[in-house]
Amino acid sequence: MLRSGAAAAALALLEGCGSAADEPGGPEPSAAQDAPASSPAPGSPTAAAAPAMPAEWRPHTRTFMAWPALDEVWGDQLPAVRADIARVAQAVARFEPVVLMARPDQSAGARRLCGSSVEVIDLAVDDLWARDTGPTFVTGAAGVAGVDLNFNGWGGKQTHTDDGQVARNLLDHYGIRRIQAPVTGEGGGIEVDGEGTLMATESSWVNGNRNPGVSRDRIEAALKDLFGVRKVIWFAGVAGQDITDCHVDALARFAEPGVVVLHRPGPDTPPDIWSRASDQALDVLRGATDANGRTLRVVDLTEPDLAGRPDLGKDFLATYLNYYVVNGAVIMPRFGDRASDDRAAGVLADLHPGREVVPVGIDAIAAGGGGIHCSTQQQPAG
Repeated sequence: MLRSGAAAAALALLEGCGSAADEPGGPEPSAAQDAPASSPAPGSPTAAAAPAMPAEWRPHTRTFMAWPALDEVWGDQLPAVRADIARVAQAVARFEPVVLMARPDQSAGARRLCGSSVEVIDLAVDDLWARDTGPTFVTGAAGVAGVDLNFNGWGGKQTHTDDGQVARNLLDHYGIRRIQAPVTGEGGGIEVDGEGTLMATESSWVNGNRNPGVSRDRIEAALKDLFGVRKVIWFAGVAGQDITDCHVDALARFAEPGVVVLHRPGPDTPPDIWSRASDQALDVLRGATDANGRTLRVVDLTEPDLAGRPDLGKDFLATYLNYYVVNGAVIMPRFGDRASDDRAAGVLADLHPGREVVPVGIDAIAAGGGGIHCSTQQQPAG
């Protein structure tokens, strides 16, 4: 949820910040690109062939990551953040290929720190958030394609001269078909079960900084077309208090169809806007069914107890939910609270049987408001 210094400001949970509009946001697809078509009827031959986003636990061809480039973003923390990214890349590379994008003048340093297990390619980036800046992949009868969600710096909050072109440039590099979305958003703003259900927060989609004047219904229709889903479960989220406007991948995740892992505050955490967002999401999930009519089982993933760590800073993202599922493993953050770390590892092991749970320390990344999932993007097997 990439909390910002504005977190102390008074802000109610978002209650539908969009309004009806005639035209969807985002640039129009060009004739040379594949624009998403209207969703075919479920169960039809066309539906079976249409592109869809596989669940994260399905096999991956590779993981993409990005090398943080800018002193203006990280200041004197840039070396520590790069060390964290190298540790995450090495952990993922034990289980599947990792491709790290780096500016040409920084790629040699990235190779030295990441080691030979990580492939580094020359591709201009501004920051490390590959989940949001890179393409979000779908698969179908025509193979793998990448959805370009028109990254705009989370609504113009951060420089994105290069990051705004990462999806296009990466797909061009690999010769992968590009689908330009008719809406603007980020990969961390969606979560799918691979069987027709998607979760999202209104605060990061129905928001004037991404999709001005576009209604939730129009955005939902675009998400269904882009990612091959039949149902969207919406949470309110929180607008304006972190750089992402409360991405769903720090709030609720699918562990399997019908099972949702939910970030929960610790028992001694004073109520705040983030705990209220979690409570609202819990209320939604208790009354929701997925695209196949299943009621949802909700599993709590409680945040670590970091009351004794004031050195971590006000923007620190203290959630285990920003883990990443790879081929044969789950890469999770380790925060140094031994009891909480062990408890979270046990929950993730139970939810992902047969996968090794690999804790990685990411204090520098988390101090910038992000996590492991934010810094990775899977290319699913075709």
